[in-house]
Amino acid sequence: MSKSKYAVGVDLGGTSIKIGLVNKEGKIVKKISVDSNAQNGPDEVVSQIKKGIKLLLKNIKDKVEGIGIGSPGTVDSQKGTVENPPNFPGWIKVHLAKSIKKEFGVDCFVENDANAAAIGELIYGSGKKFDNFIMITLGTGVGSGIIINKKIYGGETGGAGEIGHTTIDHNGAQCKCGSKGCIEAYVGNNYIIKRVKEELPLQPDSLINRLIENDMSPLTPKIIHEAALQNDTYAISFIVDIGTKIGHGLANAINTLDITNIIIGGGVAGFGDILFNAIREATVDRVMIPFKPRVKVKPAKLKNDAGIKGASALVFYKS
Repeated sequence: MSKSKYAVGVDLGGTSIKIGLVNKEGKIVKKISVDSNAQNGPDEVVSQIKKGIKLLLKNIKDKVEGIGIGSPGTVDSQKGTVENPPNFPGWIKVHLAKSIKKEFGVDCFVENDANAAAIGELIYGSGKKFDNFIMITLGTGVGSGIIINKKIYGGETGGAGEIGHTTIDHNGAQCKCGSKGCIEAYVGNNYIIKRVKEELPLQPDSLINRLIENDMSPLTPKIIHEAALQNDTYAISFIVDIGTKIGHGLANAINTLDITNIIIGGGVAGFGDILFNAIREATVDRVMIPFKPRVKVKPAKLKNDAGIKGASALVFYKS
């Protein structure tokens, strides 16, 4: 195994840490997962990252080229620091790259997780043919990354691209970020489940009721999608409403940046064509006239491996 052929990609999540050994073509040749133990503070999480990398590299004789980490929170990629990631108690400012480099003796690169996913799509996925695109990741929250001239745009402090925390309703729902009316407050996974649970009693004819056997506890976006595929009126209208809200937020970004290529990933993107068509229509409806014919909305290609592959790309394609 030659030094220049492989990198370690680390996808740091609040519940688990996914770690992969990745070659330059973006193929994951080995993959493991360890608990993040985030509730125990930053020292424990960093210890778990080190433990996971050691497990991954067990029986790997030659050095890897480097280690890339995609992390939630505000990341200074030049200094390798992570500040205030959500769901990680006690993380005020952690010098993550320095700690990992000291442990393994190879370069370590850290980037915001949504930015890492965007870099992964740029190098290995749906963004290959684009010089410029906006990627949003729909999951528990709404992550996003902006690619300009084939490089991630981080802004002055590494915090750029938080499209999920742009406002679509100035009197809107409270968001965890402290603001109101953010896109994330309407389309994050937790909001979706909460809203459907509130509305279902008013929708007695909805197929969702039968799919969950009138028990709210197993409700997931997948069940909502399944009902929509069977032409359930409520499920379809709900997904269209989510897509419309996302589209209006994306239109703000397009009108600001003049970037009309959109890539969408994450679990909520599993709503499929109903969601994508609604996003596309709402985006085109709200962008300025010259942008309308240029708008493209595509699904992300890397799916669940976007974090690992994007983190590995930080090593191979460092700017």
